[in-house]
Amino acid sequence: MEKVRDSKLAHYVGKLAVTSEPGLTNAQLMLTNHDLKPVEPRRRQWGAWNFVGFWIADSFNINTWMISSSMILGDLSWWQSWLCVWIGYSISGTFICMTGRIGATYHISFPVVSRASFGIWGSLWPVFNRAAMACIWYGVQSWIGGQCVTLMLRAIWTSYNKLPNSMPASSGTNTRDFVSFFLFWLGSLPAIWFPVHKIRHLFTVKAYFVPVAGLAFFIWAIVKARGIGPIVHQPSAAKGNELAWGVIKGIMSSIANFATLIVNDPGAYIRQADLESFGSSEQLSRGCQLGRKVWRLHHCSCIHPRQLGTNIAANSVSAGTDLTALLPRYLNIRRGGYICAIVGLAMCPWNLLSSSNNFTTYLSAYSVFLSSIAGVIICDYYIVRKGYLQITELYSAKKTAPYYFTFGFHLRGYASYIAGILINIVGFVGAIGRPVPIGAQYIYNLNFFCGFIVAAGTYYLLCRFFPVPATSDRWMEVGDEITDVSVAYAASDSYEEESATGSDHIKSKDGRTEAGVRERKTAEDF
Repeated sequence: MEKVRDSKLAHYVGKLAVTSEPGLTNAQLMLTNHDLKPVEPRRRQWGAWNFVGFWIADSFNINTWMISSSMILGDLSWWQSWLCVWIGYSISGTFICMTGRIGATYHISFPVVSRASFGIWGSLWPVFNRAAMACIWYGVQSWIGGQCVTLMLRAIWTSYNKLPNSMPASSGTNTRDFVSFFLFWLGSLPAIWFPVHKIRHLFTVKAYFVPVAGLAFFIWAIVKARGIGPIVHQPSAAKGNELAWGVIKGIMSSIANFATLIVNDPGAYIRQADLESFGSSEQLSRGCQLGRKVWRLHHCSCIHPRQLGTNIAANSVSAGTDLTALLPRYLNIRRGGYICAIVGLAMCPWNLLSSSNNFTTYLSAYSVFLSSIAGVIICDYYIVRKGYLQITELYSAKKTAPYYFTFGFHLRGYASYIAGILINIVGFVGAIGRPVPIGAQYIYNLNFFCGFIVAAGTYYLLCRFFPVPATSDRWMEVGDEITDVSVAYAASDSYEEESATGSDHIKSKDGRTEAGVRERKTAEDF
């Protein structure tokens, strides 16, 4: 072993390691680094208006238009699709506030929060699940951004539209669109370099700039079309039961658009030839066969930063945080963000946007997995633990630690997670074209709610019959005490418990007690 440690390979591998707190054990080095620790006060630079700007910027993007367009193609009228988006985003906002409160109170990210619900090592699967989704979304958003680049370049050089194609038909794309996609992807890389607490101004600028540009484009389309056009006057083709389920599926697609941020809020700091086909105003413009090169250049240059901001906020930062937790000794948020970008380039995102059906199916599949994770985490924090977390124990790999459970896996959390997926799995099979019972289809139409409710309900019942340690008898959030937390084991570290039957008080290491918190010797009983 000494020879290995002294080898050149070990030397260069050591150079790749990120900075960590001194005194950590090997197990702890797999649980923490600077980006996973609770955010210290000097990095808490996001104010209330920064978050307002963030959410305006993240909501005002082409994805929202695509969701609305998909609903119109699914026989809803423009105002029905518009209403579905508002309702879906409002529901998403409620869930985001619930998960965001955890990070805002304890200043920790999703990978650390999930350790309380899934176990120190068990949390790695939900984190990987979320990271994979973010990488896929990064590619999808980059492909959409590439369509903006295509229109900008066509507005400057019309010959770009006739760029010779050297890619086979089986690839699903062509040289022109792939070059545009690559240019957008390449231009996004510098933005990943900046740390999370310093990119808040990007979203503030975007929140002012992009909605104004979008409103200007909408007004331009109406003026050039000499009226609001046929799309606005077009009634819903769906009636009765078909209309009701169409509205429900539209709301679910809107919720799914924010599913990633529901479980990974930053509180701790389809394919179309022309972009004009996205959204009712874009369909209006295209339907009247209007368009001017100068306006296309102006509008798409406004859309470009909106796609860039959305991709950074919702995908690269989230994926970077998650990938950091998978290999914290060698990855930080910046490195994870660049890995996300590489995966997004390699995963051929144009296949997911080849039709509105592919796009909505992908969004629904997204919710199946993430709704179960959200259900377990929210139930664990608000109902089971009543807001109480022992922060330093979330970085402890000791077998006696309250979040170690069974070999680092929380079986209650996993059983609940799987139950939330199973309720939707038959309907998902039907969504990809296989015959399934009509009841399963109806359940799948409500996939996010079904997954969330089943996972949360199962988790509550399991914790009721098999109690977990480190809970409180009353509401107790202790995040105010977090400043600059040290997670290294002290020489006198010990986990002190009252008795096997539990107590309404626990002793801290200095001998003091905290009322209302009970600890049980059940960390490895299930």
